[in-house]
Amino acid sequence: MTIRNLILLAALSVAVGCSAVYRSSSVVPGVDDGTNVRVVKLNGETVIQANRSPYQPKTLPAVFSMTAGGGSGLRGAGALPDITVDPETRPRALAMNAPPAVSVGPYEIGIGDVVLLSTPNSGGSIEELTGLLAAQNSRQGYTVQDDGAVNIPNVGRVRIANMTIEDAEAELFQRLVENQFDPTFSLEISQFNSRRVSVGGAVASPAVLPISLTPLVLSEALAAAGGVTVQDQDFASVRIYRGGTLYQIPLAKLYERSDLLNTRLIHGDSVFVDTQYELSQAESYFAQQITLLGERRLARQAALSELQTEVGLRRAALAEARSNYTSRIELGSDTRDYVYLTGEVGQQSRFALPYDRRASLADAMFDTAGGILGPTGDISQIYVLRASQDPREFGAVTAWHLNAQNAANFALSTQFEMRPNDVVFVAQQPITKWNRAIDQILPSLLNVSNAAVN
Repeated sequence: MTIRNLILLAALSVAVGCSAVYRSSSVVPGVDDGTNVRVVKLNGETVIQANRSPYQPKTLPAVFSMTAGGGSGLRGAGALPDITVDPETRPRALAMNAPPAVSVGPYEIGIGDVVLLSTPNSGGSIEELTGLLAAQNSRQGYTVQDDGAVNIPNVGRVRIANMTIEDAEAELFQRLVENQFDPTFSLEISQFNSRRVSVGGAVASPAVLPISLTPLVLSEALAAAGGVTVQDQDFASVRIYRGGTLYQIPLAKLYERSDLLNTRLIHGDSVFVDTQYELSQAESYFAQQITLLGERRLARQAALSELQTEVGLRRAALAEARSNYTSRIELGSDTRDYVYLTGEVGQQSRFALPYDRRASLADAMFDTAGGILGPTGDISQIYVLRASQDPREFGAVTAWHLNAQNAANFALSTQFEMRPNDVVFVAQQPITKWNRAIDQILPSLLNVSNAAVN
């Protein structure tokens, strides 16, 4: 054996004897240095046992789930009436554009209508109502006021707007019984003021006609306005403005067809008898209604603008609150739950447990920068170290052991739930220990060898 080899052996013995060789951490079961370590192999049953440890993930502040609100569904006034006749020097013929048939149910009492509450002249207790006299003696009317109710003395306000006569009688019957009056009465409408149709243009007496229990048809409306006063029917027409649409019926065809004469009018219709093929008169007649629609549209736009401003302020307040909370986390002033990664990992670090859900061992292994398994780690020696929370077991640690040498065991890592302050530890490979020992000893050996040679 040469002197060089003897020196190398001597240096190695000195290095080992003096504990100069690198020593890595390891999981030692049993009691060591006051720490009681219990190693448990991970399998399907032990994963369930580990997950029984009580834990409630932290939740994000409510400001992260709040919204600034939305729109109110405001709509514009709709399309303006279409021109029914092209601007020609002299049209060939007037186009027919009759309004569609409408289906209207029973008459509903409206604001402004006057109702009569009649009772038999029997001297019953119903006559005790002030102003509520028998129909044979006097007929006392009650006007439906702007809140949709009638005010009956000794009974109070009874809301009957938008009700049929049958429904209104049922409501009045209930209120009379509640106030201990004889509920023998009949209800009728004496004045129809809530639903109207206007008639103008080439008629004898332009008027606003009420819609009553009997349906109002076009021929009756024209007759009630004194009839049509037209010299030449060739280019005269009856135009009906309804719901933003302008309909037209040539006057010559109107009196030829009974179905056109029986065109049913509804609340809000405007009827105009035009004697010219131009729309100048009709446009003037409908200008006021179109202007009203425009004003309503402007009001909706203003309301929408105010709503957008309010929503913008709410969003800014929410964004500021969320930003403040994020800054607290970045500065470390907000408490977070962490899992710590150590041993032969890609990077010694900590993994923040997420809000509102539970994280698994797989999350900690693969979400961490650098990865949990470094090139020097032993995949058969992956441990999750969890200290006991029981003060009677101070120093007790459970080491949940995952042997990933069998790749199928990685599936267990997706089921194993992490807890705050868990420590994920990966032991080093045996060859790593030897390489590190050589790396530490070799410089000393070379120095000793060089000194011996010299």
